[in-house]
Amino acid sequence: KLLEIAKEAKKKIKIGIRMAIDEEPQAAYYTSRLGIPSKEIMDFYESCIKEQSKVELKMLHFFVDSGIKDTIYYWGEFQKALAIYVKLKKQAPTLDSLNLGGGFPIMNNLGFQYDYEFMINEIISSIKEICRTEEIPDPDLYTEFGKYTVGESGAIIFSVLEQKQQNDAELWYMIDNSLMNTIPDAWSLFEKFILLPVNKWDNPYVRVNIGGISCDRSDYYNSEDMNQQIHLPQYKDEDPEPLYLGFFHTGAYQDSISGYGGIKHCLIPAPKYIIIDRDEKGNFIDKVYRSEQTVEEMLNILGYE
Repeated sequence: KLLEIAKEAKKKIKIGIRMAIDEEPQAAYYTSRLGIPSKEIMDFYESCIKEQSKVELKMLHFFVDSGIKDTIYYWGEFQKALAIYVKLKKQAPTLDSLNLGGGFPIMNNLGFQYDYEFMINEIISSIKEICRTEEIPDPDLYTEFGKYTVGESGAIIFSVLEQKQQNDAELWYMIDNSLMNTIPDAWSLFEKFILLPVNKWDNPYVRVNIGGISCDRSDYYNSEDMNQQIHLPQYKDEDPEPLYLGFFHTGAYQDSISGYGGIKHCLIPAPKYIIIDRDEKGNFIDKVYRSEQTVEEMLNILGYE
């Protein structure tokens, strides 16, 4: 396909090669479907790029799906990519960029610890050392830290509609929307998020499960699946103000997967979207970006007038 595109191109095409990583032993498959296996990259360059006057290799890209971690597995894939970069650079002078992909984690619990400075220094120093040893220029570095960039920018606030004591050990707090609809990673991938009460902090705390308002059995958030205990303030049904719960650092993927509007599971409306920002003096300001989806809007989508 590349050769066909090159023949029709009116000017030189600048391309990158993605190296397919070998997945961790516990993964469902051994080699990523994304990219070219590392053992085939040099052959691919020799046969498809080297002699093509309209094709210019600029970048080598790799991405470890499980993230940038201080583990033998990550450093093994990282060193493999560096070795391929060196081989390619000696054959392709136009190669000048190394894309490390994404993978920086974000804070998803209050005990989160990650030494960003250490990992960055180790990555940069390793690249500079091998380039110095092999007498090649340092590459331009690119990253794709999507979750790290936007993950901590979002939060979702629920109110507790009802508390249900289903047996001696299980107390459920039923919230006013669906976890499946608003935080899809929580039920599909068992992703953890920072969960905190927004009010009633001084009340006694109790262990609970959180249930979404839909009829689906998977619409819940509890300590067993999340591998963490969930303790939230107790409250009385006659309290004038409901208990509010906040799931924080939901800025990556949740809105883009769930989206606003449309027809969602169990015909549950999309919640209100509020933007919190600072003005030119540094004061916090907020505005309603989208109001809560109405029943009329949903019926109109379904063809009812």
